[in-house]
Amino acid sequence: MIQRIQTVYLVLASLLSGGLIFVLNLWTSAEGINFFVIDSFYSESKLLMIASSLFFVSAILTFIAIFKFKNRQLQFVLGRLAILTNFILLGILVYFSQNLSGETEVSEKGIGLLIPIFTIVLVVLANKAIKKDEELVKSVDRLR
Repeated sequence: MIQRIQTVYLVLASLLSGGLIFVLNLWTSAEGINFFVIDSFYSESKLLMIASSLFFVSAILTFIAIFKFKNRQLQFVLGRLAILTNFILLGILVYFSQNLSGETEVSEKGIGLLIPIFTIVLVVLANKAIKKDEELVKSVDRLR
């Protein structure tokens, strides 16, 4: 059923990964230029291009998981894949944020670096609710 709490969590996770990346910057350079995820496609770094595409992969996985409410096992697996994707993304972003602090000039990190963490938390909450629903269905089937 699409009106369950896990749908709300998955919608929020999808909006975070796919929508707020255009609003929240990842970091600000020493010159005062904000660096957004979309700017990664124009950089020379392949790792940054992979990171920006992982944001979209995460958004697509959580969006697809919303409509797989009839197949809770697949929905749970898609949630796990989204969590794994966000952990990889988080590792890449931590790597780049550590390289930023080693600059000779001062740059500041943006709030956009926290998007994968919030997405992981929301998908974990959604998977918890999916598992709870699955256990409820199994317990009702035993009573029949």
